[in-house]
Amino acid sequence: MTRLNPITTPRHQLRAEKARRNREAALNAFTAKKAEIDEMLTRLQTLSDDHFNCHPDEVGWAMVGTLEHYAGLLKRLTDSAFGEGEHAE
Repeated sequence: MTRLNPITTPRHQLRAEKARRNREAALNAFTAKKAEIDEMLTRLQTLSDDHFNCHPDEVGWAMVGTLEHYAGLLKRLTDSAFGEGEHAE
């Protein structure tokens, strides 16, 4: 990629090129963060499909408390993402 010469290039072109590079960097960061979230969601779904590594004979109140904690964290996340709960307008 060639960079514009700041001496010979009009300012509006320099600003437009800087804005274009900024948008490209933002898109790359967004895509990377989305991939990170997708990976976490996949891992959580796999854990849920396996009943959070808990055999039915091993279920006790401690495991219920653990799941309650997980559910509370996920509720905070979904409330924020969907504008619900304390994030409702």
